[in-house]
Amino acid sequence: MTNPAGPPSTGGGDGGRRRLKLLAVTACPTGIAHTYMAAEKLAQAAESRGIDMKVETQGSIGVENVLDDNDVSSADGVIVAADKDVDLSRFVGKRVLSVGVAEGIRHPERLIERVRSAPVHTGGAAPAASSSGGKERSVTYKALMNGVSYMIPFVVVGGLLIAISLSLGGHTDPSGGLVIPKDSFWMDINNIGVIGFTLMVPILSGYIAYAIGDRPALVPGMIGGWIANTGSLYDSKAGAGFIGAIVTGFLAGYVVLWIKKVRVPKFVQPIMPIIVIPIVATTALGLFFIYVIGKPISWVFEHLTSWLTGMTGTSAILLGAILGLMIAFDMGGPVNKTAFLFGAGLIATGNQTVMGMCAAAIPVMPLGQGLATLVRKQIYTDQERETGLASLFMGCFGISEGAIPFAAARPAQVIPANMLGGATAGAIAGVAGVEDAVPHGGPIVAVLGAVSGVPMFFVAVVIGTVVTAVTTIALIDVSDRKRKGAPVAGPGVTGLLEPALVGVGTGAAGAGAAGAVVAQRVVASGAPAAEAAPAGAPEGTGGGTDADGGVLSGYLTGQTVRVGLGARDKEAAVREMAELLARSGKVADVDELVATALRREEQGTTGLGEEIAIPHAKTDAVTAPVVGFARSAEGVEWGSLDGTKARLVFMIAVPEAAAGDEHLRILALLSRRLMDPGFRERLTAAPDERAVLDVLSEIR
Repeated sequence: MTNPAGPPSTGGGDGGRRRLKLLAVTACPTGIAHTYMAAEKLAQAAESRGIDMKVETQGSIGVENVLDDNDVSSADGVIVAADKDVDLSRFVGKRVLSVGVAEGIRHPERLIERVRSAPVHTGGAAPAASSSGGKERSVTYKALMNGVSYMIPFVVVGGLLIAISLSLGGHTDPSGGLVIPKDSFWMDINNIGVIGFTLMVPILSGYIAYAIGDRPALVPGMIGGWIANTGSLYDSKAGAGFIGAIVTGFLAGYVVLWIKKVRVPKFVQPIMPIIVIPIVATTALGLFFIYVIGKPISWVFEHLTSWLTGMTGTSAILLGAILGLMIAFDMGGPVNKTAFLFGAGLIATGNQTVMGMCAAAIPVMPLGQGLATLVRKQIYTDQERETGLASLFMGCFGISEGAIPFAAARPAQVIPANMLGGATAGAIAGVAGVEDAVPHGGPIVAVLGAVSGVPMFFVAVVIGTVVTAVTTIALIDVSDRKRKGAPVAGPGVTGLLEPALVGVGTGAAGAGAAGAVVAQRVVASGAPAAEAAPAGAPEGTGGGTDADGGVLSGYLTGQTVRVGLGARDKEAAVREMAELLARSGKVADVDELVATALRREEQGTTGLGEEIAIPHAKTDAVTAPVVGFARSAEGVEWGSLDGTKARLVFMIAVPEAAAGDEHLRILALLSRRLMDPGFRERLTAAPDERAVLDVLSEIR
């Protein structure tokens, strides 16, 4: 192993000393532009200094140029320029510098100098991070997103199976809510769904812990999450739910990190990660939760129940609002369960109005969050929008847990919005005297005849849902505006191209991909992209110029190239580019294309720096993928990271239903090639459209 304290010379003329060898890993949440731009910048900076460098890219078309054991063993340092989790366990014993992907683009030379004195990665602590502040997502954020990304499939599968079984096999029963006959087919479906929901909480906890403490933290995280969700272990009628899982996840991760720092004899070291650390961390966390955290949860549960009992007979609107707040707070946790069991218990006494308040509030959270993903699609990732559709379905069947992924990902925005919507629905149901004869909630109970005062019940649900959605969107917008100007604040800066173009292929966030802003979808592909043209593209368009003068797989032709961009501001430039694309015959609605592209700009500039901008849109305003290029002599102010005006402007538009990852491959190749100063110079100097196409044909 190379001695980390004394790296070899960077020069090549010493003769007696080998060249410095560095490794790098670049990755961003969805891996389209910044991943490849950072790779090219780092490689160029290393080459100019006579340094050998191999860069692994974790992009939308798969992991390329993978660093193997031989690469790592002979490396003198590793630069990780990423805005998502990267497995660092393979770099133990090496100097590791971890920064945001934007740093790899803006300051590659500085990173190469800094990595030579970076701390040696021991596997027990996070690697050195950028000292510039705000360049990298926090460990807390990454860990939370990692847990959410793995939790989402369990929520969706479990919730939908339960909803289907209730709708097709359930019936109302005053003593048991919506009941599915035992030993029936639909009870088996329901049980499978319940297993999914049961695993949801420990999965969230386990993968939060995994993102912090690596594999040794997975077991204590999952077991801690199970304990948190099993109230009977600490004498509580309800578990701590997803909030408890977040707590146990972070506790498990940091307990493991602390144990890793303990010095042990060499003969014990091999069994530390597989035996000692998991056992010690699991035991410590489990006992801590049962005896320290669990008791207060049980106490809160009991006293909330007593307090609510004293509230009966008071103002119906006040009681309804309070119950709605409680129902919406933790969605299955102790506060939610307290309100629900309080309402259910009063049914037997003949008081069905309290359960009516709860029933109106129960579906508001999943319905409201699902509605928000439909109203403001651009602020959500593709996977979040898919989860939103499932959430709407679950809300109709009174499954409040459908909103948990949104609350776990953005607790500061979603939980207050949920509570406001729940309180609104509960208060309206209370003042209207809505009654529910079964211990269940959501529109399904009204459809099956268990609710009296059905019109006002639906009024309460609809108003509560709208309040939840509007408040969620407003709070997210406020949060995003506060982060404007920070280098990696919001979806528009850490991934300038990514949000509008991801999710076209198949697959989901890979293992450990926490920075996926609630598990953004990526195209799963282990092999380099093929050079073959897509179906319907001109023959021979793997990257060079085709017979009709098209390049970039035929998406860009002489019709969509202009050497003189007349616009002087961003909005005018976007419209001019959209009109340029319309010359291809693939644009059905220019105004909608412009509007979609400008909405994307509101999320964050698509000015990449180096006098480059790549505005883009995913919209049915185009009938097929199309790319345009225009050159501005004076430059257009685009809000680029480096402050330069955009002189080289590409516009990419793909339809919503676009299939395959060909356009992602082209975008990745384009982003990488544009980091070559010589290529940009040739593109700038090309005298006419034909010459521009010739230069772009170099992209292969």
